[in-house]
Amino acid sequence: MTEKFIKNEHLNFIKKQVLLIKDSSKKNLPSSVFTSLKDLSNAKILDLIPNVSLDQQKILDLSQLKSDEEYQQYIQHLTEFLLPFPEITEQQLKKMFPKSKKLKLPDLSKVDLTQLTYLSWNDLRSNRKYIIYELDGELVGIECKVSSNPKTNICSLCKCAGEVSYFSAVTKAKKSNNPDYFRSIGNLICKDSSECNKKITNTHYLENIIRETLGM
Repeated sequence: MTEKFIKNEHLNFIKKQVLLIKDSSKKNLPSSVFTSLKDLSNAKILDLIPNVSLDQQKILDLSQLKSDEEYQQYIQHLTEFLLPFPEITEQQLKKMFPKSKKLKLPDLSKVDLTQLTYLSWNDLRSNRKYIIYELDGELVGIECKVSSNPKTNICSLCKCAGEVSYFSAVTKAKKSNNPDYFRSIGNLICKDSSECNKKITNTHYLENIIRETLGM
């Protein structure tokens, strides 16, 4: 049996491509145009995950799908190959943030690891947001200050409109000639990380924020 190889953000991307194809099929496009659009979406999906095997390429291939039912079955089949977010314990979370003596932890028993690109939760008492992500094969975490007044705008991570909060994280990068130097990174991010995880299709920006914050 083919091992799991699809990440949450990959599946979100594929769902968007499927939705694009289904919507385009209802617009009476010339068959050649629709075929080209479908071929382009299929190529993007096949290029989404590096070093996929021939069996995995066949699983991702949607070129022969036609009906809404077939597309639905295709997405459902892909969920069988979802890579879950790594298991993590409360003790691991505490070690990531040793300076947070009153760290408020999420209820991990209620977290669906199969639908996570990153783990995040808010501490409303301290106006802080915590983000956990697997970077280069290792779980890392950053702590950010968040505004208490969310607004509707575009999230920096999922690139979708929604209720977002401004967050800022102080980088760990230092200058040898100025030990007091610090730099803060600010962005807009979905207030509800579970909603963000349903929409995020690319992790480049998230990884850049984490690397900058951790001084990597």
